[in-house]
Amino acid sequence: MRRTVFAVAATAMAVSLAACGSAKEADGGSDSSSDAAAKKGDNIKVGLLLPENQTARYEKFDRPLIEKQIKELTNNKGEVVYANAKQDATTQNQQVETMITNKVDVLILDAVDAKAIANSVKKAKDAGIPVVAYDRLAEGPIDAYTSFDNEQVGKTQGEALLKALGDKAEDGQIVMMNGSITDPNAALFKKGAHSVLDGKVKIGKEYDTKEWKPENANKNMEGAISALGKDKIVGVYSANDGMAGGIITALKAGGFDKLPPVTGQDAELAGVQRIVAGEQYMSVYKPYAPEAEAAAKMAVALAHGESLDSVAKDKVDSPTTKGVPSVLVPVVSLTQDNIQDTVIKDGVYTVNEICTAKYKAACDKIGLN
Repeated sequence: MRRTVFAVAATAMAVSLAACGSAKEADGGSDSSSDAAAKKGDNIKVGLLLPENQTARYEKFDRPLIEKQIKELTNNKGEVVYANAKQDATTQNQQVETMITNKVDVLILDAVDAKAIANSVKKAKDAGIPVVAYDRLAEGPIDAYTSFDNEQVGKTQGEALLKALGDKAEDGQIVMMNGSITDPNAALFKKGAHSVLDGKVKIGKEYDTKEWKPENANKNMEGAISALGKDKIVGVYSANDGMAGGIITALKAGGFDKLPPVTGQDAELAGVQRIVAGEQYMSVYKPYAPEAEAAAKMAVALAHGESLDSVAKDKVDSPTTKGVPSVLVPVVSLTQDNIQDTVIKDGVYTVNEICTAKYKAACDKIGLN
């Protein structure tokens, strides 16, 4: 997967060296932590903490891409210590403790719960271990951050839904299925979507979906159909592909003669196949390679006690930390029209992976073969 990473604003990185420790030698004032990092060279230990394994992206893309980048950046000398919290914030806090005990040199952290992880981030900081917040903006004294422009993700979804609705936007109501309240990205997706949808379409029901689980989205959608009536629902805003699957199952069971447009995010294989089949209108394609590359570069630089100036041209404020050096990656609206030019061109999936026997006729119909 190859896509250019665009930076938005220049930032000074006075914080990064402090993140690796700022103890001064008595004889000349040199940074002892930086000296130790320099002596370690490429033999660094990187802790990688991912939040869950229900969403296909983490095990299929993020983990292998980050591991590959770390190996390349350290001449195959760097070690990646991996743990997945399986959507449990308490487990992830314990995993951070274990990483500290194991004396990793840097952490790449995708938080299950951005607020709940703050104390563990501080413990890592106190132990001299810098933290790169990955994909979600964790609270606490993080040293760097990489993700996508998450408010723009919501705007992209909202704009696509309005395009799909056309004149029908005024004829009925939509259901909004937002992500988990423990994920700060979900709030940004919601904010971006509302900025586009509010005043353009009536929102009949809106939900924050516990733990992003498709089964919870399914139950919420069943409730929305019961409350609003299937004849009143003209579209569904779904914050990601997993939930879109649960929503579409509920729509089919609810007796819809024709499925209303449903949005998504992550370009999961099942989501792309539903788009091919005309069951899901769109997904947000987020090129994971540049995100993973940025995380790996920042992690290695921090482990070496180096500045992030050449990598992080952006800066972002979290609720607890201001001016965090960041890399934000742009996103793409994925529909039937550009599957070939996005996920296939970038090597995410092959035509054969998408166009299985079940979807071959649909693929042929849209010229994907």
